[in-house]
Amino acid sequence: MPSKIRIALDAMGGDAGAAVVVPGAAISLGRHRDAEFLLIGDRARIEPELDRHHQLKAASKIIHTDVAVSGSDKPSQALRRGRRTSSMWMAIDAVKQGEADVAVSAGNTGALMAMSRFHLRTLPGVDRPAISGIWPTKRGETIVLDLGATIGGDAHHLVSLAVMGAAMASVLFDKKRPTVGLLNIGVEEIKGHEEIRDAGEILRARNLPELDYIGFVEGDGIGKGHADVIVTEGYSGNIALKAAEGTARQMAELLREGMQRTWMTKLGYLFARDAFQALRNKMDPNKSNGGVFLGLNGLVVKSHGGISAEGFASAIDVGYEMVKFDLLNKINQMLNREGGALNSVQAAQEAVS
Repeated sequence: MPSKIRIALDAMGGDAGAAVVVPGAAISLGRHRDAEFLLIGDRARIEPELDRHHQLKAASKIIHTDVAVSGSDKPSQALRRGRRTSSMWMAIDAVKQGEADVAVSAGNTGALMAMSRFHLRTLPGVDRPAISGIWPTKRGETIVLDLGATIGGDAHHLVSLAVMGAAMASVLFDKKRPTVGLLNIGVEEIKGHEEIRDAGEILRARNLPELDYIGFVEGDGIGKGHADVIVTEGYSGNIALKAAEGTARQMAELLREGMQRTWMTKLGYLFARDAFQALRNKMDPNKSNGGVFLGLNGLVVKSHGGISAEGFASAIDVGYEMVKFDLLNKINQMLNREGGALNSVQAAQEAVS
């Protein structure tokens, strides 16, 4: 691990830009004293925020640009207009040039993925990168990927997601052999698309030492914590994420309305407020913020755009952990184990056919 972990921040990304990025960095620095920051964006907006955080100021360097990627920009537009000049591109470029170990942005997801893939390229053996997220569950936390980086995927792609997700789980959860499941419409082996069934056969036949494949997992199995890693392609993964987020917000509103309905329900809330606080903490998006772009030749973390400073600090924390525990090397080692797990997909398919 390097003596200092250098983190490049897109200080113009997200709904609030520097007003959230800078205090978020200050919070994260309080937890990780060996971090250093490149704050990339409009100096006139960054400096007033930085003046409020003296310890962060001593551990930071401002790189000025007044070009920002808009939340409405299409990925192709962002590449044309923001290449080399935008705060988002410059944060990614800092990783490319070795000036930072990880980049964190709350900006436009599609633009961030397009720029990251174009500039950093993918790791050997990985066709397409993925967005991974940390999902609160009944048993703790689960890593889910892909949450929307790309649509569709063959068995080769799903196996690569399983390997990369297991590497991330081993870092975050300190498990030598994380459990991995494939998201499907049923647990029976005959169910689901051919690509999912083929990926399951490959993972079972390979019996990789770095992960414990448990089979298919239905949608409700994510929240139940059936596996440390849940793998799906980006289309269904993004739908699952948005459905879960919407349901959580709906339940919170229904509970709030119910607790305020009568004096009896208000009294009941007083007796049960510790339980409600525990539920609120469990579902707090600030504590599970930070999607890692897996499969790139460099580390990039995506934060929600409308997050608070505490939430952005959580995204920085995720990036810090990925660097500290050498995620890129771990993924490369797992992909190349025994001559390359992914390079042997065809042989595995033949073995189970």
